[in-house]
Amino acid sequence: MDVSSIASAASGNAMAQIQDKAATLVLRKALDAQEQSAMQLLQAVPAPPPMPIGTAGGVIDTWA
Repeated sequence: MDVSSIASAASGNAMAQIQDKAATLVLRKALDAQEQSAMQLLQAVPAPPPMPIGTAGGVIDTWA
């Protein structure tokens, strides 16, 4: 191997590492944006009304 091919390989390796870091940052930003969107959707869902007592699912008798 001559010096120029070693330098070229090192340069290519450095560029690949930079591209990997950039891709990771972009992915992290996308995941953060999705997390915020999901939280907004969950907060927008209204709470279900309470079940009336005496109907199915209203009260579970665990004493027996």
